[in-house]
Amino acid sequence: MYTSKKFTARKQEDIFNDIEAFSDYSEGIQKVFLADGDPLVLSNKRLLPILKKVKSTFPNVRRISTYASPMNLMKKSIDELIELRENGLSLVYVGIESGDSEVLHAIQKGETYQTTIDGLNKSKAAGIDSSVMIINGVGGKILTEQHAINSAKVLNATQPKFASTLVLTAHKGLDHYKSRYLGEFIELTPIELFQEMKIFMEHLSLENTIFRSDHASNSLVLKGNLGRDKERFLLQIDQAIEVGIGQRNFRTGF
Repeated sequence: MYTSKKFTARKQEDIFNDIEAFSDYSEGIQKVFLADGDPLVLSNKRLLPILKKVKSTFPNVRRISTYASPMNLMKKSIDELIELRENGLSLVYVGIESGDSEVLHAIQKGETYQTTIDGLNKSKAAGIDSSVMIINGVGGKILTEQHAINSAKVLNATQPKFASTLVLTAHKGLDHYKSRYLGEFIELTPIELFQEMKIFMEHLSLENTIFRSDHASNSLVLKGNLGRDKERFLLQIDQAIEVGIGQRNFRTGF
């Protein structure tokens, strides 16, 4: 998403002006998201005044959230993360994309299976909830099984409050994606995407995670709680596979 953009930290004055621009609606604002990219790359000296400004401007705010990477969560000390939480940061959105180290290397994510777990658990230890995102199909056909299994293992090891999946979408085209992918990439078919999702779901052992696969890229919408709804999800995935195979056989005659 950000390969064509250069990172720069905005001036505090500009950020405060953006916050003030919504002061007329202050009583009704309950959720604030700090954008863009990964604001946790900034020091607490930069972040704390922003959090305090949000809270003072919007007295009814009940959730301040932001994007975060496992790498930058690890760069913060536990005391720094607690300080952020005490000043209002309650949720981080972490696009882990995959829990598999080989896939993460192929997509040049800069993370591994273990760094992802360590970052998420450090955030959790500081009392900050996480919402993690997995990309269905991101490793292609060659790495599909290990992508599914290790992504499930990461979630099992971290027990995030929220989890979601979306399907790989090559916004600049498949050829561009392949050019940045380190290795051979073979795109999954719709049925193979469902099959990968089934493997992922089978290996999940979550206790109380709110799960969604309702992004616009998803052909199959799943909403519920894991683990309560795991068997229902697996049934829905099996039905999607059966319907997909039936439609394919009908079209091809095989």
